[in-house]
Amino acid sequence: QVQLVESGGGLVQAGGSLRLSCATSRSVFRVNVLGWYRQAPGKQRELVATKTDSGDTNYADSVKGRFTISRDNAKNLLYLQMNSLEPADTAVYYCNAVQWGMNFWGQGTQVTVSS
Repeated sequence: QVQLVESGGGLVQAGGSLRLSCATSRSVFRVNVLGWYRQAPGKQRELVATKTDSGDTNYADSVKGRFTISRDNAKNLLYLQMNSLEPADTAVYYCNAVQWGMNFWGQGTQVTVSS
C-alpha cells in the first residue's frame, strides 16, 4: 500500500505562488511514478505533472514553465512548486502514485486563485 497526504493548498491572488507537498508512506524512490493531478468543478481530473523513479518528468502544456515537480527521497516527499498562478489553475490537487500496476491517490488539497 502507498498512502499519500497532500498539504499546502490555499487561496492566492493571480500571479502568486504556492508549493504543494505530498507525504508518502513508502520510500518515494521506490515508487514507479509520482505525480500531481487536478480537478476543477464540473471538469474531469487532469494530469498536471509526473516524475518517474528514473527522474523523467512530464508536464501538462498549460503549466509548462510555471510549475515544477520534484521529489525529496530522504524525506519521502513529493512537491509541486506553482508560480505565476492563474484563475484557471483553481482546482483540487491530488497526489498520485503508480506502483505494482495500481494507482494510489491522496485526499486532495484545494487551490483557489483569485483574479
